[in-house]
Amino acid sequence: MNAEQAKENPAKAGEMKAGPVTTAEPKADPPKTSENKSVEGEVKAAPVTIPESKADLAKTSANKSPEAKTGEKKIDLVRIRDLGVALGGKRILAGVNADLARGKITALIGLNGSGKTTLLKAILKEIPYTGRIEFRCGHDHSHPNPEHVGYVPQKLHFDANLPLTVRDLMSLAMQRRPLFFGVSRRVKRMLEPMLLLVGAPKSLLEHPVEKISGGELQRVLLALALHPNPELLLLDEPAAGVDFQDQELFYDLLARLNKETGVTILLVSHDLSVVSKQAHHVLCLKDGCIQCQGPPEEIPSMLTQTFGTDKGIFTHAHHHHE
Repeated sequence: MNAEQAKENPAKAGEMKAGPVTTAEPKADPPKTSENKSVEGEVKAAPVTIPESKADLAKTSANKSPEAKTGEKKIDLVRIRDLGVALGGKRILAGVNADLARGKITALIGLNGSGKTTLLKAILKEIPYTGRIEFRCGHDHSHPNPEHVGYVPQKLHFDANLPLTVRDLMSLAMQRRPLFFGVSRRVKRMLEPMLLLVGAPKSLLEHPVEKISGGELQRVLLALALHPNPELLLLDEPAAGVDFQDQELFYDLLARLNKETGVTILLVSHDLSVVSKQAHHVLCLKDGCIQCQGPPEEIPSMLTQTFGTDKGIFTHAHHHHE
């Protein structure tokens, strides 16, 4: 029993017999824990903590709440808790927990059929779900509102025989009155600046929709999703079907918009090089559940597990904007 323990338990200290005095190098007292407290004069050895393997950490990571897994303080725009979706009697999502940090890009990755698009539709309130989706912005999100949430789908389906120009398409989305009544002055003034924001020329307004490239169409849809000034932008594989060179430009554009406008982005992508380069946080979905989540540079082994060992992991230098 040392001096400190004697102070705490003088009764036991009096019962101890004096022993021979020895001289020894001073040692720091071990930290007090429930395991090394004196019990009837005997000191129990503190258990040795063996670090978990990466695989064990990965299994634990998926079950921890997002707040408990990082020491850094962040402000969440959206919190998703115990989210479940069943459609046609089939479970699509179960027990999904995730946070979307305000002003950051969160990537959602997973194999086909894992539930990525379903999660976006649940956030948009387009399908019924169980659990909670909490928006921490002060606005009413009980019903979808394009002023607060922008959405770019994988693909826009329209009748190719319908003679629509880009101007017509954007006007239809921005005004309530039918197009045959004409385009309002207010909408006309807004179209060109909207295209310029996403790096598209104003001359694109006069082009037939079916004649423009996939990259040009995605920029048009992005321009519409960014109007008027949403807090959250949901992008469902926005560069699917776009040429590789246009994909690079498109994702660089998203990173610039995130930096300049502060819009929070949830990006669905199969491209791990894009995830590694542009995302601040990654959610991995597998079979309707969150398999892992965290900064992309810290979870390469989990990305491999989610996509399969035959899929390559591409890494880029990270230039995130804090």
